[in-house]
Amino acid sequence: MSAPQRYIAHLDLDSFFVSVEMINNPSLKGKAVIVGGSADRGVVTTCSYEARKFGVRSAMPMKKAMQLCPHAIIVRGTRGEYSRYSRWVTDIIAAKAPLFEKASIDEFFIDLTGMDKFFDPFQWTIALRNEIIDQTQLPISFGLASNKMIAKIATDEAKPNGYLFVQPGMEKIFLAPLPVNKFSGVGEAMHKKLNANGIFTIQQLSETSPELLNKLFGKTGLDLWKKSQGIHEGLVQPYHEAKSISTENTFEENKTEVAFLLSELVRMTEKVAYELRQDGKLTGCITVKIRYPDFETTTKQTSIAYTLRDDELIPVAIDLFHQLYRKGQPVRLLGVRLSELTSHIMQGSLFDETDKKGELYKAIDAVKNKFGKQALQKARTVRKPANEGPDNATP
Repeated sequence: MSAPQRYIAHLDLDSFFVSVEMINNPSLKGKAVIVGGSADRGVVTTCSYEARKFGVRSAMPMKKAMQLCPHAIIVRGTRGEYSRYSRWVTDIIAAKAPLFEKASIDEFFIDLTGMDKFFDPFQWTIALRNEIIDQTQLPISFGLASNKMIAKIATDEAKPNGYLFVQPGMEKIFLAPLPVNKFSGVGEAMHKKLNANGIFTIQQLSETSPELLNKLFGKTGLDLWKKSQGIHEGLVQPYHEAKSISTENTFEENKTEVAFLLSELVRMTEKVAYELRQDGKLTGCITVKIRYPDFETTTKQTSIAYTLRDDELIPVAIDLFHQLYRKGQPVRLLGVRLSELTSHIMQGSLFDETDKKGELYKAIDAVKNKFGKQALQKARTVRKPANEGPDNATP
């Protein structure tokens, strides 16, 4: 019995942050808008298509962007709104899709394999797209194909606010005229080297011997040749199986001193935030857990704007602790969990990575990576009593 035909849809919210800003401020519609950091040190997070016409691109230094498009309107961004709209779209997809993956805050894969017995996958995805647009007013593009790679490239070709179905068996024909840097992982240096060897299109890449590509780029060259044949075996990762990052501490002696409990809470929040960044994730939900000596366990969680920063997570954790804690009661266990994780694929997608705080986090994490997680700690967490039990971390 042959395997069922694969159908993978890739949906991407067009210029997501700009689109949200335009919904909340209709006067921005039709104008060159840039969401990003400060004009002197910031980078472009995203921009409207009106700004792209002048050569403005994501991750471009803001200074250069303003030289290219001096009349652009700069918006710093409202991250809480981005999180709200992302969850809204996620809920719509979750209510309809048999199996989906939330690849990032504004990007989704849906596995419709086998569903062609019950409905037309193409028409189903069109209907889903229309529902998202009708409910949220957000523009969204999609590609439908036999694998994730082709579907994602099809989405790029369908933008802005369009859709494209690459029929099974048409993968190589679809890819053939596209430039080789359409493949993720083909950076500027590799692109130049491919061009220098007379390889400009994916068709030319597909006709190049794997031996030559292996000589030029090693294993990466062989992977590139495989992609040029339209082959990609990546699976859609079910969103409901997305892992949380947590840590908890069972104290050898029950603790009642609030200052100590708060210092532990800060330390643990800092720890899970570091692990979050190492995994390249953002979190949209934080939970604090308290267990008392009689083993009664209470938890409280709250949704937050997607983040990966300690200084944004710690105040929320402290607030949850104060809401939960029964004053004067000894505590047996304290825990922190980050959930609603999504990939932080594009550096600067939610944060201005060139600002001082972004650089500080990079430096802190670099030190921890080299010398261990305890190499740098916040002052209030440094003193650790001898009778304190070890953390039970759950990545």
